Amino acid sequence: QVQLVESGGGLVQAGGSLRLSCTVSGRTFSTINMGWFRQAPGKEREFVATINWSGRGTDYADSVKGRFTITRDNAKNTVWLQMIRLNSEDTALYYCAAKTKGFMSSTASNYDYWGQGTQVTVSS
Repeated sequence: QVQLVESGGGLVQAGGSLRLSCTVSGRTFSTINMGWFRQAPGKEREFVATINWSGRGTDYADSVKGRFTITRDNAKNTVWLQMIRLNSEDTALYYCAAKTKGFMSSTASNYDYWGQGTQVTVSS
């Protein structure tokens, strides 16, 4: 069983920055592809970013390219999502997810384990 714990969410003004963290336990972290997803009220969960097991491969949703950066440290069992130039459309509950088989993915249903989410609220 894999456990994921997110942190780092909060209230920030438009144009500001936040860094989300997700710490993983229960499995060798360096074998897991990781992803960040988000869900705003009344909307479906959407892909934000993904990183492969080595950290050398990443992918982003078009809406966050150039503003968000996903990184990981396999020695710390942690993946981060650095977010800059935040705007009101980034307001959502952000989830960390683990994909234990295959390649990294932008499809939520391909992920095996999920964290509880951390709220990001951007005020305009």
